[in-house]
Amino acid sequence: MRFVALIAWFVTALWGLYMLAVWLIENDATGQGKSASRLPLPVILSHVTLAVTGLVVWVAYLLLDRQTLAWAALGILVVIALLGLTMFARWIPVYRMAGGGPAGAPDAGPQREMPAEGSFPVVVVFAHGTCAVSTVLLVLLTALGVGGS
Repeated sequence: MRFVALIAWFVTALWGLYMLAVWLIENDATGQGKSASRLPLPVILSHVTLAVTGLVVWVAYLLLDRQTLAWAALGILVVIALLGLTMFARWIPVYRMAGGGPAGAPDAGPQREMPAEGSFPVVVVFAHGTCAVSTVLLVLLTALGVGGS
């Protein structure tokens, strides 16, 4: 089960790197009329840094078979998940805004471009979140000793 957790973590990271690439490409700070991103850079960088750190700790656990490393990886995953939930909560209004306002709503003035995270494909956000939840559960079960070693 621990190697399945590694694969799930890696797949989650790939979806996350895809979203990071989209965000970096679309986040043009010099763009006129561009809405500011609702995702704070420190939160994004913390999420990515901790995800890489946690993955390294998990690989160390796989190599050294030290139970404390499994629990450390789980602790890091909890912080990663909290940062991810924060970003998801801040992304939801952008997603709703991308769908357009209510039919027949009066024009609120000049149209502004969508923030960078408005370019995230919904399927990628869903896949990243689903894989992340799977990773947390697999790491937890492994740390608890379920499924053998």
